[in-house]
Amino acid sequence: MDRKKKLLIVSHAPSPNTLTLREAVAQGAGHEDIENVEVTVLAPLDAGPDDVLACDAIILGTTENLGYMSGALKDFFDRSYYPCLEKTEGLPFAFYIRAGLDGTGTRRAIESITTGLRWRLAQEPLICKGDFQSEFIVQCEELGLSMAASLDAGII
Repeated sequence: MDRKKKLLIVSHAPSPNTLTLREAVAQGAGHEDIENVEVTVLAPLDAGPDDVLACDAIILGTTENLGYMSGALKDFFDRSYYPCLEKTEGLPFAFYIRAGLDGTGTRRAIESITTGLRWRLAQEPLICKGDFQSEFIVQCEELGLSMAASLDAGII
């Protein structure tokens, strides 16, 4: 039997709303129809290069903080960048941003770092802008499901 593929979710969730979004991503990724994907959910301060090196795909989640990613996600990248450089090229990833404004600076920062790592964006980033809406939960669940289903099917 083939080993299960590993989907890592690294998401900063400092509030009840952002925790709800992280849980929605995990719920989508853990859908009952996904048979060969193991999902691990970690806060950025609990995740590191070993987790990245062990996964087959990754979903990143962050708040928009002063037009940038959360300090916790930046810390994750600071600790993981060089140990993962050249070892994770082509790693499929997706990300979502809980943005009070427009998420532009946060998106640019994540894309800059992941471009340096040569990770492969598997789908368009999800930017949940403005006041919190229940639609964000549905979108995050769909993001998790899409990534896990794509990994399960061998598409990514």
